Amino acid sequence: MNEDFTKPGSRLSRRSFIKGAGATAVVAGIGSIKRAASAPVSIEAPTELGDGIAEKLGPGPITLELSINGAARQITVEPRLTMLEVLRDHLGLYGTKSVCGRGACGACTVHFDGAPVVSCMVLVTDARGHQVTTIEGLTSGVGMHPVQQAFVENDALQCGFCTPGMIMSVAAALKSNPNASLEDVKQAVSGNVCRCGTYPHVFNAALAAARQLRNTSEPKA
Repeated sequence: MNEDFTKPGSRLSRRSFIKGAGATAVVAGIGSIKRAASAPVSIEAPTELGDGIAEKLGPGPITLELSINGAARQITVEPRLTMLEVLRDHLGLYGTKSVCGRGACGACTVHFDGAPVVSCMVLVTDARGHQVTTIEGLTSGVGMHPVQQAFVENDALQCGFCTPGMIMSVAAALKSNPNASLEDVKQAVSGNVCRCGTYPHVFNAALAAARQLRNTSEPKA
């Protein structure tokens, strides 16, 4: 005969049963956390050493050699760090801005082999073997890059936090497509958030930079 636990005279009420089950789950969870904390931790990079064996790095600091703005840089850091953290905190390249920290705003955009990526979502170990370019290394000569110059002339910045990421996204887009249209520019900066709302000026600057780059690359008559 089934016993009705909802009746006041029952030996075990529904409330008592739920409380008991919850307490048991909490105790079991604490036990699993203790076991997990006592286990050794290692970070596996996607690199393979052959025969399907994954490279294991960490948890302590390791020495890495990176290519940053055309120069070899050797650093010793924990492999858990992101490229953004290394650029700002270990290499002193503060032009790359730290804003959201989760790849949602685009302020930390840099170039990996010429392609724009959000550096807060890239582990520093994954930068090995790639050419990393930050806003500081966008121009190799004297003066500003055409995109930087166009941003100044078209007043395409206000607070400035989004500006480096915007410039890096636009520069990458125009390098691959100097004939970029307004829609192409909008697509290029679709991952870059400007809380000040300077998008129209950004678009004008990008199109002006595209014209400048085309005029520079066209042969003289």
